[in-house]
Amino acid sequence: MTGKKNNTQTKGIIIGGKFGEILARQKSTTTLEIGELLIAETPEQRILFQVYDLLFGSQLSQQNLELISGMNLEEHQASMEFLEPHERTYTLAFIKALATLKGRTIRTAKTLPAFFSHLRDVQEEDLVFTTPPNPLFVGNLRSGSKQLDIPINLPGRETLTHHILIPATTGRGKSNLMKVILWNLASENYAGVLVLDPHDEYYRGSHALSNHPNKNKIAHYSPNPSPGQPTLTIHTSLIRPEHFDGALSWSTAQKECITAYYKKFKEHWIEAIIKAEELDQQVVFREETAAVVRRRLINTLGITYKNNTPTTSASPFSFHSGTTTIRDVLSRIEEGSIVVIDTSSFSGAQEILIGSMFASALFASYKRHKARGALEEKPVAVIVLEEAPRVLGKEVLEQGPNIFSTIAREGRKFNLGIVAITQLPSLIPRQILANMNTKIILGTEMKPERQAIIESAAQDLSKDDRAIASLDKGEAIITSNFTKFAIPVAIPYFPHYAASTTQQHAPAKSVKKAFAGIKTQQ
Repeated sequence: MTGKKNNTQTKGIIIGGKFGEILARQKSTTTLEIGELLIAETPEQRILFQVYDLLFGSQLSQQNLELISGMNLEEHQASMEFLEPHERTYTLAFIKALATLKGRTIRTAKTLPAFFSHLRDVQEEDLVFTTPPNPLFVGNLRSGSKQLDIPINLPGRETLTHHILIPATTGRGKSNLMKVILWNLASENYAGVLVLDPHDEYYRGSHALSNHPNKNKIAHYSPNPSPGQPTLTIHTSLIRPEHFDGALSWSTAQKECITAYYKKFKEHWIEAIIKAEELDQQVVFREETAAVVRRRLINTLGITYKNNTPTTSASPFSFHSGTTTIRDVLSRIEEGSIVVIDTSSFSGAQEILIGSMFASALFASYKRHKARGALEEKPVAVIVLEEAPRVLGKEVLEQGPNIFSTIAREGRKFNLGIVAITQLPSLIPRQILANMNTKIILGTEMKPERQAIIESAAQDLSKDDRAIASLDKGEAIITSNFTKFAIPVAIPYFPHYAASTTQQHAPAKSVKKAFAGIKTQQ
């Protein structure tokens, strides 16, 4: 046997199994949890394990257990105690090896531990600290439901440009996690962020980005702006036909109609359709087709009539102002700022149209930077998408690609990433899920959704179905191409996290500690 000298710390002992499905017996005076991290020591190295399932064990046969329980139930015997009960009945745990730790080196586990190896709690000194480049703080290392004082930081530029998926059931902390990430990024200069905010929850309020010490780096565009912030107004001349992809579904004839108007009237094509301007004589459409297009544009853009003149007074779109809005937003993002677009008062089609316009401009700008050889001089750009299946879902993409699916497939080449937030990852095509190279998985109760996550994860999560289902609010599992194994984390409660960093007066530009399980780019 091994580990006798640390018997007071022992939580269990390995008694069998196979690689990936190791069986351990729990010590009677301790309690193991799903997701708990354990260490087994050998003379050469330490092996990091994680509990993924628990079950009962007993030296008594099932027949005897049923007999004894029946006597207790039916005959109401007061005492059913065993001699040495902790040796007669006990808890067994299935554990899997996550990594081997040797000095400052961490490697993927490829060997079995010694038979009867003792298992103990993971300690902070078991793990080596490093500083990843451009650290993106997510939370602290978690062992079961216990939080360790070990911050988890991902390499920011690479993680963001290779896309992040945040799946979770309602109420498990998606918005809290996103606020923590945005608060962290507001203290850094390596990333600019476009946040499409359908619930107006990221900027306003006592526990929001408006209270950040670097709030000059955060802009909030809204139809009802906060003091000192700009009004969200976009000139209709900035709209192009492709911006409606994902927002509206056009028939073939309707697509041909709007293409013809755009070809003739250029940036004035919206006004031309609304006013029923005539096309060239060789271009002929049924009046019903043009009327349907006109009606759908009027409804989507929020156009009303005053004295027979079209107006957009109650809409984010305008025929008279807002010509520089998109350019201004792009300029701030390319300076490394965070721009929050409040779309909470808009219809779904309006929200997607606005997001599509900003995303298209951002994608085109970063493509130009790459063509000019100036891409690495710019901060990486990130688009935060709430309710992501609305633009990345299978049903939407069956009607054709849109700018968001294009960025999901090609954005990393241009240092442009997406953070997709959803309750229903199963609605997103598997190819796009696979392109989300980092997944911060919060509690997900529905099995089809867990299965979609597991099948597209960067690491093997086939044993983690129960662990994902049992994640409490603020608990997560990070699976990423930039980590050597799936890392359990505890995400800080945002008001407490914001208060603690604000008290420091000057936010740190680099985090001095991070878990060595993070890969760094050479």
